Amino acid sequence: MQRIVTASPLQRFNAAGAEQAMETVAPCVAITQWQQALVAGRPYASEEALLAEAARLSESWDAQALAQALCAHPRIGERAQGSSAESALSRQEQSAVNARDAALTQALAEGNAQYEARFGRVFLIRAKGRSGEEMLAALRRRLENDDAQEEQEAIGQLREITMLRLRGAFA
Repeated sequence: MQRIVTASPLQRFNAAGAEQAMETVAPCVAITQWQQALVAGRPYASEEALLAEAARLSESWDAQALAQALCAHPRIGERAQGSSAESALSRQEQSAVNARDAALTQALAEGNAQYEARFGRVFLIRAKGRSGEEMLAALRRRLENDDAQEEQEAIGQLREITMLRLRGAFA
């Protein structure tokens, strides 16, 4: 009797060519330098080692990295367009925002506009595990941040989103 052994996602990632490995991590965050460094660090002995390296690499993210990543993020309450893996993840993550709740949709649209006018970028929050009302409350609270505070909070949210997506890619 032969046993069929299926390679784990980590084993496939470790064995993949650079381009294929990049395709695995690209939906996690649109920061090319992070993707390239994570791929270059292969092979990883465990998923925990991969996640630790991903987290370490994210510690250097700054305003420029945030801007690069935000190019791929839809506004909270708006559905991501396109057929990319990142768009699909965004749609899934924002599923708690009930598009049939007109008042919530309107409040998020107004909050997004205020945030963009105030900070010059799209509002970023880890949507997974949060209700639409919780995201709206966070949006309103973060409008009170100064520029430096908000940059750090947005980068922190980007890290959370990235790590959730990375865990999902290797589950």
